[in-house]
Amino acid sequence: DIALWKFETAKYYVTIIDAPGHRDFIKNMITGTSQADCAVLIVAAGIGEFEAGISKNGQTREHALLAFTLGVKQLIVGVNKMDMTDPPYSESRFEEIKKEVSSYIKKIGYNTASVAFVPISGWHGDNMLEPSPKTPWYKGWKVERKDGNADGKTLIEALDAILPPSRPTDKALRLPLQDVYK
Repeated sequence: DIALWKFETAKYYVTIIDAPGHRDFIKNMITGTSQADCAVLIVAAGIGEFEAGISKNGQTREHALLAFTLGVKQLIVGVNKMDMTDPPYSESRFEEIKKEVSSYIKKIGYNTASVAFVPISGWHGDNMLEPSPKTPWYKGWKVERKDGNADGKTLIEALDAILPPSRPTDKALRLPLQDVYK
């Protein structure tokens, strides 16, 4: 199932639609993604976990491709479980993951210059709301786009840097249809 969380940032009211990274939940992930203004791709930094997700049939690849295909053009990548790398909070592991994910998302159509990569530990809260002293090597993210550039150090700042997509309110109404019951 998908889970919903709502919170407020300095700029926006945010609804997080959390779709588990398991193949059984792809239909739910599509439902959530079809309504999204931005995708937040959480990538596990743990050895073996990242490799499984980025492999040819991995969930990281599938979720990024589905998000782009469904029209979600803004992407944030949270490199999670940085506390579980060897050594903990490894800069080289973060850079390795950033390089590999960047290569893949560029192939599917994302402009990597407009994607924020943030090393995080959800468990410990590192770089989620405040810059973490455990990642002194991390100088922050920077996104470049035609509507204006942005930079920051945390995941919450990356969420605040999202640009709301234009809504064609003068056009005909369109609704996503998930199922038909007879």
